[in-house]
Amino acid sequence: MVKVSLRGDVHEYENGVTPYEIAQSISSGLARVACAAKIDGEGCDLRTPIEKDCEVEILTFDDPYGKKAFWHTTSHVMAQAVLHLFPNAKFSIGPAIDNGFYYDFDVEKPFTVDDLKKIEDEMAKIVKTGLELNKFTMSVEEAKEVMKDQPYKLELIDEHAGKGEALSFYKQGDFTELCAGPHLMNIAPIKAFKLTSTTGAYWRGSEKNKMLSRIYGISFPKKAELEAYLEAVEDAKRRDHNVLGRQLKYFCNSEYVGQGLPLLMPKGAKLFQILNRYVQDKEEYEYGYVMTRTPLMAKSDLYKVSGHWDHYKDGMFVLGDEEKDKEVFALRPMTCPFQYQVYLNDKHSYRELPYRYGETSTLFRNEASGEMHGLIRVRQFTISEGHLIIRPDQLEEEFKNCLKLVKEVMTDIGLYEDLTFRFSKWDPENKDKYEGTPEMWEEAEGAMRKILDHIGLEYTEAAGEAAFYGPKLDIQGKNVYGKEDTLVTIQIDMMLAQRFGMTYIDQNNQAVYPYIIHRTSLGCYERTIALLIEKYGGALPTWLSPEQVRILPITEDQNEYAEEIKKKLLRCGFRPEVDSRYEKIGFKIREAQLEKVPYMLVVGAKEMEEGKVAVRSRKEGDLGAVALDEFIAKIREEVENKVCK
Repeated sequence: MVKVSLRGDVHEYENGVTPYEIAQSISSGLARVACAAKIDGEGCDLRTPIEKDCEVEILTFDDPYGKKAFWHTTSHVMAQAVLHLFPNAKFSIGPAIDNGFYYDFDVEKPFTVDDLKKIEDEMAKIVKTGLELNKFTMSVEEAKEVMKDQPYKLELIDEHAGKGEALSFYKQGDFTELCAGPHLMNIAPIKAFKLTSTTGAYWRGSEKNKMLSRIYGISFPKKAELEAYLEAVEDAKRRDHNVLGRQLKYFCNSEYVGQGLPLLMPKGAKLFQILNRYVQDKEEYEYGYVMTRTPLMAKSDLYKVSGHWDHYKDGMFVLGDEEKDKEVFALRPMTCPFQYQVYLNDKHSYRELPYRYGETSTLFRNEASGEMHGLIRVRQFTISEGHLIIRPDQLEEEFKNCLKLVKEVMTDIGLYEDLTFRFSKWDPENKDKYEGTPEMWEEAEGAMRKILDHIGLEYTEAAGEAAFYGPKLDIQGKNVYGKEDTLVTIQIDMMLAQRFGMTYIDQNNQAVYPYIIHRTSLGCYERTIALLIEKYGGALPTWLSPEQVRILPITEDQNEYAEEIKKKLLRCGFRPEVDSRYEKIGFKIREAQLEKVPYMLVVGAKEMEEGKVAVRSRKEGDLGAVALDEFIAKIREEVENKVCK
């Protein structure tokens, strides 16, 4: 017998019992919706035999791992349908991904949209049969015989030859696939699915290999869930900053400038300026940072001291050739070694710490061309970068203040509620990627974990995501398609001060190495602008809008009055514009609405005579005619309180 803990309750089962059998013992309803399981926290197939005491979780479609089992099973149904319709197709891999699944096929002609409809119809026929998925294993020799007509599978099988391991297969009806799983018990729960697109994809992602035809898809247990998902996808397309940001003229690209090098247009540049001034003032006046301004490049010598030359050179833009040139320079991918030179310019006492250096830093990273995406992933970007030189006893308080600053900034711009937190650790199995000893990493990670737990922050952990010199708290945001990127980082560094010889004199009159916190507050301005455009669908909060008020004279007779209103609004610190074109007022209003301007002030003969403005709000519609001072009071309250609704 084995003892199995389920949500804190311990039950006894026969040795070899499976998670599916456990689900059946609880209720037939749970067994029907079970997609996968976890045994002692490790994801597994429902067919996995349990042979020791453990903790078990039964996972449904509501769990991310359960979703992937559901989607992986649907990918097999799709592959089965493809082979029914295209018997000569050679199939490669068909994994679940963050938003559904895909499968790559080698076919005579790339799939078309019409093909996708035919495949969907065939999938529907297959699903109605409710086929069971049977898992079994085979030796390498047996596997080669079964897959003798599938060259991509034979390549994968050959990689396992010599390992002495049996290969895992799943079979549903006339479709057999080399696969580790996990999968559903049968295909009946797949009630709704959609093949969303088809594209080309190189085998194993290498352009040296053959181009295959990839089909993407999504599936759900209920039709209503699919409909909601498809509507969300359409909304995401409408909000995609890479489309909307160009339509609203926040940024553009030029093939002459290059990929990953977007050009901020006047509206984008103004939004950048608004954010930058806000962050700099907050850091300098509220949080005690001192500002630096350092070069955009440096000799390779600097990066060799910091360790970036050894650990990050491939991601840098190097100017020169070490074998030919006396001096080789590189555009900076980070600011820390530059600010360290500022610290090293003087001697420091423990009484002076912490030193909080802040800088609006333009950085350069040689991202792969396939990774470029609008403003989210670029080769030149600007961040609100800072480095805190501190005593060890100041670590927790300063770290908390860094996190407090991030919370205030992200709350003010309306993104905080959308963020998640990731504790990024080193990978002890890949020590060459990192500086320092295991003991140093244990100390740094232990210090960060202690702080995060004291704060009570909810976070996930990720091995192998640390910086080469220390662990990080990565603050993550998602774009409209659900892809996650790091927006802000706070890092603990107990190593680089030693490399640079940075010291302070402690209370015992000894020179000791400080700790360093690397941090951003708003993060990458370009990425933040992208997420703001997407979150608000281009209709930015009034305090962030590059143009807050558009004044619309009905006829030329009101142009002078409109200009007077503009001057007064400018003196009050607002950002107004006048549309004095010889166009009908309805046309002007529609254009202002399409450009997402928060407020329109319509002025005709009556408003000019009474000294008023007719206010139209982007959110509230027609607010009627009011005195200009009354409008100014309304907008001032909205801006000063940084209203983001």
